[in-house]
Amino acid sequence: MPQWRATLRDVGAQALETLRYLRRAGRSAGNERDDLLLIAKSGVAAMAAWMLAHHFLTPAVVTFAPFTALVVLQTTLYRSVRDCVQYLLAMTAGAVLAAALAATAGLHSWSFGLLTLVALALGRVRRLGEHGTQIAIVGIFAFSSGHGRIDYIGYLAVSVAIGALCGLFTHVLLAPARHVRHRQEAVAELYTGIQRRIDDLADAFGARSPDADQVKQWRRELRQWVAEADRIERSIDTETENSRLNPRRSFDGAEQALPRARKAVTAAQRCLGHLGSVTRALGHAVDSGQLEAVPAPFRSSYASLLRTMAAAMEHIGQTGRTEPDKLDAALDDAAAELDRAQQQTLTTTPESEPAVVTLQGTLLTDAARLMAELREGHEELSPTG
Repeated sequence: MPQWRATLRDVGAQALETLRYLRRAGRSAGNERDDLLLIAKSGVAAMAAWMLAHHFLTPAVVTFAPFTALVVLQTTLYRSVRDCVQYLLAMTAGAVLAAALAATAGLHSWSFGLLTLVALALGRVRRLGEHGTQIAIVGIFAFSSGHGRIDYIGYLAVSVAIGALCGLFTHVLLAPARHVRHRQEAVAELYTGIQRRIDDLADAFGARSPDADQVKQWRRELRQWVAEADRIERSIDTETENSRLNPRRSFDGAEQALPRARKAVTAAQRCLGHLGSVTRALGHAVDSGQLEAVPAPFRSSYASLLRTMAAAMEHIGQTGRTEPDKLDAALDDAAAELDRAQQQTLTTTPESEPAVVTLQGTLLTDAARLMAELREGHEELSPTG
């Protein structure tokens, strides 16, 4: 009985997640709606291809039409055209190979084995992508079902062409939506989250010291932000691909917006690595009790340094164009705070423990590296920002 309850709970949870998925798809444009539209387009294209092939061709090759339509319909129009070309090349190679072997060697077990080996070897060609295996699949069908006959291969080629045309026509008729602004907003939200975490770290070095559990929570959240940055990076790459051959047009300046968003995410990924190092050092200081021994002037300067760097990140992560003058001013303020914190370390009293001095040096090193990443991000964004 408990196993049945667990199964029912899993089914109920999956049903609720499906309802949420459908609700998100109906409420606003996004990945969920795109997925549902792609499924619908795939169904329509496969049905149309099967009807045409069933009406005009022999039953032996009808299956290739809807199958090709499903192969062609990919997330982006560019990927659909690319996969269509790769699949047609693989299909042609397999059919020609089968016809050549059937005509010269005949239909034998050893010739079938030779066909399979040669087809698998040709399928390793990188330009065919993941469709290289179709050389062997189509070759086997043409050899075993069609006996390598030219008329069968002709029907097969027509069936594949019908599927490809149905898939591409459906994709062009209902071209994938453009999501440039969504990608920009995702980058801005990423930077906003990072800024909040930097502000929390600044408070930790100020008057309010965190406990070990709080620091562990920050470290978990930083790992989540790293995963989120990777996801946003992939979504921007997909949207960049989606802009190719897409008849839909986005807003003016979208061509420059995506490269800028990509560079901003790359800068955020590098910054997250250094923030993770700062958080680890903070956690070690809290666990060992060294944080309370750090001189108050240094803690105050370091907190101000973190806040100024958070302000600089706001200019990098914004959805609009970066204003170089404002970002330069923010980075100059951060550089001044870094110098001030370094001076606080140089004027540390002799009574300070060596471990505390080492901690200060580690924190300053991480801050200097974070500062360097911000300047590099500024340089990368300046030509297009």
